[in-house]
Amino acid sequence: MIYTEAGQFSIRYSHDRRIFRLRQDRIGITALLLFAFAAVPLLGNDYWFSAILIPLLVLSLAGLGLNLLTGYAGQLSLGSAAFMAVGAFATYNFQLRVPGLPLLASMALGGVMAAGVALLFGLPSLRIKGFYLLVSTLAAQFFVEWFFTKFGWFSNNSASGVISAPPLLILGHDFSNPVGRYLLTLAVVVVVTALARNLVKSELGRNWMAVRDMDTAAAVIGIPLLRTKLLAFAISGFILGVAGALWAFTYLGTVEPHGFDLARSFQILFIIIIGGMGSILGNFLGAAFIVLFPVLLSQLSGSLLSGVIDAGQLENLQKIIFGVLIIAFLIKEPDGLARLWQIARERARVWPLRY
Repeated sequence: MIYTEAGQFSIRYSHDRRIFRLRQDRIGITALLLFAFAAVPLLGNDYWFSAILIPLLVLSLAGLGLNLLTGYAGQLSLGSAAFMAVGAFATYNFQLRVPGLPLLASMALGGVMAAGVALLFGLPSLRIKGFYLLVSTLAAQFFVEWFFTKFGWFSNNSASGVISAPPLLILGHDFSNPVGRYLLTLAVVVVVTALARNLVKSELGRNWMAVRDMDTAAAVIGIPLLRTKLLAFAISGFILGVAGALWAFTYLGTVEPHGFDLARSFQILFIIIIGGMGSILGNFLGAAFIVLFPVLLSQLSGSLLSGVIDAGQLENLQKIIFGVLIIAFLIKEPDGLARLWQIARERARVWPLRY
């Protein structure tokens, strides 16, 4: 039995509040972080950093923001990209108009601005829910995109409406190269993910899940629905705002309002559906599937069908195959990739006695 908790006892309350209670989990996550921070910068190349790892991490963080709102609190939303846009443009303006403000502080303030906008568009959740709330958050998507396009002040009166990344300087160190951008993104994602995991295990996280399962019963037992729902929108908006700043500055370098369109919101929604709602790990698994699988599919189809089908038809064929595989996967495992990981853990706990 290689993955059992037998013999691991909690003798202090602090042991029960640890992020990872099992020794195997703590060893595994420590090894993974050491590999990500120490080995990957030495082994990776510019293509992997710029085209694979950075977007994977940023989309994982965006999925985390939406998962807290939808997977844990049960509030549907299609305004994720809008809150990312607010975070990106707010961070840009803080860096531009407040000389000497540290980059991380600008990102945090950009997240706060995104939280305020999310809070505003989350007010209808006090009266409506389900599909109607989805439509309400969809309004945020179109309004924010129009707003940043209409008022050029937010893009420093750029004729194209494009904003460019400020110098990625932190404590005198330049993180503008691919390895630096990867390490900066990874550090922010790790810190925010650790805070989110602690949050879902707290009283607020339990309140979110109670509201998600049955809000009427939650109100009966004394859970304040107003505060609980609005906090879900605010915290989700903050994380999405930080993800938007990372998407604009560490991944793309330049971005325009249309870069945070409705397709981006759907992409984030697909991440939490494929990865698993109500799961922290599911955000990373879903983002890995969304980012890596099209690359693999492109390589396979390019090597097998190159010369048989022209490039335009090949790209459409890849999208069709990708969509069909997503549908087939969700039919087979509707709880997402996180459920498959949970099943593997459960089997490892009793191996080799049963399997």
